Amino acid sequence: MKQPRAWQRMLSGRRLDLLDPTPVDIEIEDIAHGLAFVARWNGQTMGDYPYSVAEHSLLVESIFGRIAPKATPQQRMTALLHDAPEYVIGDMISPVKTAVGPGYKELDKRLEAAIHLRFGLPAETPPALKRQIKKADNVSAWLEATQLAGFTPAEANKFFGRIPSEWHDGLTLQLRPPKDVRADFTNRHAELLGQL
Repeated sequence: MKQPRAWQRMLSGRRLDLLDPTPVDIEIEDIAHGLAFVARWNGQTMGDYPYSVAEHSLLVESIFGRIAPKATPQQRMTALLHDAPEYVIGDMISPVKTAVGPGYKELDKRLEAAIHLRFGLPAETPPALKRQIKKADNVSAWLEATQLAGFTPAEANKFFGRIPSEWHDGLTLQLRPPKDVRADFTNRHAELLGQL
């Protein structure tokens, strides 16, 4: 019986095997392009452009810098790439991830390990760093919920927790064309890579 195809051809020409991803098949341009076209919140945000995972990733890395001002470039790179596997598996809202079950989590872990190795990061994010990035992720989700997805602050507090104001003061989310977000994501990656 013929096995179903489990690889995806990327715009770079790489063939990424989703069941056994390797670092050599990963390019930042593919990640940036894919994430710039993946909508957060299943596209249920206000505005003329979707709020992309690439935009979210840039915001999380920025917020992470506020939470952990002494973070190393390697730690900031980990924050920037925290949702990178979604460039091929998409962004599923939490209820869908629960319904899909553990298979989604395993696929995500394999892809994350290959992406991390490709850019000189530990295959698995250390637990303390993961918790700090999750804090930044929750701040980002709270901002997205209240500024773009129609949640009241009280609803956002219920789902994402109360957010210290110093972590988000002055942050206003802007919806931008995917090409602009893609360029900013690629440029930020290059800046951090140059500091490693």
